[in-house]
Amino acid sequence: MRASRLLSILMVLQARGAVTAQALAEECEVSLRTIYRDIDALSAAGVPVYAERGAGGGYRLLEGYRTRLNGLSAQEAQALFLSGLGDAAAALGLGAVLAAAQTKVTAGLPANLRSAAARMRARFHLDAPGWFHEAEEPPFLQSVAAAAWEQHLIEIRYQSWRAEKRRRVAPLGLVLKSGAWYLVGAVEASVRTYRISRIRELEALAERFEPPPGFDLATFWAASARRLEAEMYPNRATVRLSPLGQRMLEHVTSAVSRAGMEAGAPDADGYRVVTLRVGALWEATSDLMRFGPEAEVLEPPELRARVQETLERMGRLYAP
Repeated sequence: MRASRLLSILMVLQARGAVTAQALAEECEVSLRTIYRDIDALSAAGVPVYAERGAGGGYRLLEGYRTRLNGLSAQEAQALFLSGLGDAAAALGLGAVLAAAQTKVTAGLPANLRSAAARMRARFHLDAPGWFHEAEEPPFLQSVAAAAWEQHLIEIRYQSWRAEKRRRVAPLGLVLKSGAWYLVGAVEASVRTYRISRIRELEALAERFEPPPGFDLATFWAASARRLEAEMYPNRATVRLSPLGQRMLEHVTSAVSRAGMEAGAPDADGYRVVTLRVGALWEATSDLMRFGPEAEVLEPPELRARVQETLERMGRLYAP
C-alpha cells in the first residue's frame, strides 16, 4: 500500500506546488509521522522534494522537476481507474490498454518503488465472482459500456423473469456484482437496474443524454441493494437450533438473513432458539431445510406447517 501512497504524494506535489504535511496526511488518510517518513523515502529515492517554512510553506518539488509518468493516452489514463477490477477491464475491452498504462506508470517510478509495486501485484489479487460461480461475459457488455461512456441512448430488448420488454434507456453506469454485470439506466422519469446478460438485442442511438442532476452511481447502488435485501427478506422465523446447527448458521444462511438476529440462552442440551430474517414461505422452507435435523421451525405456524408437509411428501417419495 505504501508504494501507492508515495505515488499519490508525488502526484499531489507535482499538481499543486507547495502542500503542507497536514494536507498530505488528510489526502492520504494517514498520520503526520507517516507523511514525514514518506517524504524521507521520496528524497532517498532521488525525488527532489524539499520543505519551505513560513505561513505559505510546505513541501515542494524542485522547480522544473517532472516525473516520467508521461506518454499516457487519454484512454490509458481512464483505464488506470479500473486497475483494481481484475479481469473486468478485459471484459470491457480495455485489457491491453490497461496493461500499457500500468507499464508506463511502472517505468516512471524510482527503482525501489517499482519493486514495491511488483510485490503488491504479486501478493494481492481480486477474484470478483462468488465461490462456484463463473464471471459473466455478456455479449452486449462492451456496447453498453461504450454507450454509458459516450452518453448515448440505447434501445434494448430485455428478458426479465416476468416477460420480454423493449426499453429506451439512458445508460448511467455499470456495476460488477459477484461476477455479474448490471446496467443502471434512466427510463422515462425513473432509474432502474438491468442485468446485462438478459439483454437480447441492443441498438445504440445517435441521441445523447445528460445524467439526472446530482446522480451518483455508488450512492444509488448502495440504496438499491438495501431495498432489494429488505424486499427479499421481509419476514422473520423462529428456529430451535442444535449445537451443530448453530455452527452451520454462517455457512447455511446469508449475512442479510442473520442481520438483527435474536438468540436466546442455550438450554441444558446446548440447543438455542434464534430468530432470523427470511424470504417468502416457499423460499424460507427451502433455506431452513438445509439444516436437516439440526433445526426445528417454531414460528410462524404456516412456515412450520409447510416444512412438515414437505417432509411428509419426501417421506412418501423415499418410502420402501
